[in-house]
Amino acid sequence: MGRGQSRNTEEHFDEFAVAAWPRLRRSAYLLSGDAHLAEDLAQAALVRTYANWRRVRRSDALAYARRVLVNLNIDRLRRAPWREVGDGPIAARADERRAQGLADDRDEIVRLLAALTDRERRVVVLRHYFDLSEADVARELGVSTGTVKSTLSRALAKLRVTVETQELADRRA
Repeated sequence: MGRGQSRNTEEHFDEFAVAAWPRLRRSAYLLSGDAHLAEDLAQAALVRTYANWRRVRRSDALAYARRVLVNLNIDRLRRAPWREVGDGPIAARADERRAQGLADDRDEIVRLLAALTDRERRVVVLRHYFDLSEADVARELGVSTGTVKSTLSRALAKLRVTVETQELADRRA
């Protein structure tokens, strides 16, 4: 590849990275619940996407980067010393924010997502934040469409109960 082609390829990637960065960072935040970790995950996803840029089809570059992001988060969770829902730094930070009354809508969403299992969180984010079809979510996660449907159903039921419980507690307070 000549210098002109290389520069053109880098310009295409730069344009993609600038456009994709906010969405990747926000998705990573929804998956992890930590702003600093979200930036690290989004940056690592872009680095891996750049490393494979020649093979990445331009029309599917965001899908590729999103898949890398989800996989990086899965790898991070596998190495995490804690794995229980409702335990650890995410839940502690969410409780602290709520107690101080500083939670805005985005923090509330992250707190609600933190109560879900890792798989439930991934399915909800891919399905409702990225607006992917159930078949696309299944393909990205390497599971069946039925698994996506049942996981999503369980996750949304948990979220409904949590929100209804909070509303009831707020009314009593």
